[in-house]
Amino acid sequence: MAVKNTAQVVIDGKIITLGGYESEEYFQKVAAYMNNKIGELSQMPGYSRQAMETKHTLLSLNITDDYFKAKKQAEIFEQDLQQKDQEMYDLKHELISLKMQIEEAKKAEQEAQDQKNLLDGKVKELEKELDELLK
Repeated sequence: MAVKNTAQVVIDGKIITLGGYESEEYFQKVAAYMNNKIGELSQMPGYSRQAMETKHTLLSLNITDDYFKAKKQAEIFEQDLQQKDQEMYDLKHELISLKMQIEEAKKAEQEAQDQKNLLDGKVKELEKELDELLK
C-alpha cells in the first residue's frame, strides 16, 4: 500500500505543508509551477492593485487554461498514437499477406522448375529416339 507523504513547500513566499501519495519532488514541482504562474501574473500591469479574490480568480483561470490546453494536447497525442497503432497493424497484415504471396510464388516457381526438368528429360529421350531412328 502506498505511504502518505508530506512536504513543506514555499508558494508565494509562504511555507505550506502538502500531503498526499506523491513524492516530495512532485510537491516541489507543483509549488514551482504555482510560483511561476504567480510570477507571470505579477508581471501584468495592474495585477498588484487587484483584490486578493481577483488575484486568486486570475491564478485559477490561468491554471485551468493550462490544464485544458495540456488535456487537448494529450488527446491529440492519443489520437495520433491510435492512428499509428492502426497503421502498424495494417502494415503487419500487409507484410504477412506479402510473405504468403512470396511463399506461393516460390512454390509455383519450384513446380515450374520441376516440370521444366521433367520436360527437358523427355526432350532428351525424344532426341535420343530420333537420333536412333535417323541412324
